[in-house]
Amino acid sequence: MRFGGFMIDMDGTVYKGGVPIPGAVEFIAELKRRGIPFVFLTNNSAHGRSFYLSKLSRLGFDVGLENILTSTIATIRFLLSERPGKTVYPVAVPEVVEEMRAAGVPIVDEDPDIVVLTFDTTITYRKINDAYHFLTSGAELIATHPDDLCPTEDSYDIDIGPFIRMFEQMCQTSAVVIGKPNRLMLEMAARELRVDPADTVMVGDRLYTDIEMAVRAGTQSILVLSGETDMSMVESWGKSPTAIVGSVAEIPRMLDES
Repeated sequence: MRFGGFMIDMDGTVYKGGVPIPGAVEFIAELKRRGIPFVFLTNNSAHGRSFYLSKLSRLGFDVGLENILTSTIATIRFLLSERPGKTVYPVAVPEVVEEMRAAGVPIVDEDPDIVVLTFDTTITYRKINDAYHFLTSGAELIATHPDDLCPTEDSYDIDIGPFIRMFEQMCQTSAVVIGKPNRLMLEMAARELRVDPADTVMVGDRLYTDIEMAVRAGTQSILVLSGETDMSMVESWGKSPTAIVGSVAEIPRMLDES
């Protein structure tokens, strides 16, 4: 394998809930020691990027804001480059709404061009109905990511996937989905690392987002079994990651052997 740069999932890969996965802090320290660039990728759009920096730092990871790319940031970049000037109604927590506004996304409460659906842990029936009416009136639906479940410390919570399907069915529309497994997010990350995507490695615990994104982009991947996926799921998936390990704690040995 070529280890030009690492794209690393967070939930289920380097921590689960508020607990770091054993060996994960040492893995990141080893990348920094070797001078291998890396960026954390997360589909979780319930918080701004600074939240994840604080969390990673609190858990012992030596990282900076430049090492974090969320699906919200990827969606903001998509909006500014591909939908310039379009007004947005965000279904999002206040912190994420402010992150969008600060980046220059035109935020409105009425008659938007676009409804942006995030993992909104403050969602209300009012927000759902407002989004429904805007979409049936012709607004475009853009979702930050497609995940059905979000890992917690000891279980999983419902994520935005079911809401995407609800709005698509009720409003007879199709969502533009930005985050993993859309290869757009991987390509954004590779540009930030200043590395050819073909020389990067995607590390994650989910087949249908992390590893699927690498498959779509034609890049290398390492599946970790510390999160959602077990070997029976791999065997029935029909596609293959480049490598499979128990956790990121095993990756430094792979670096030594390359």
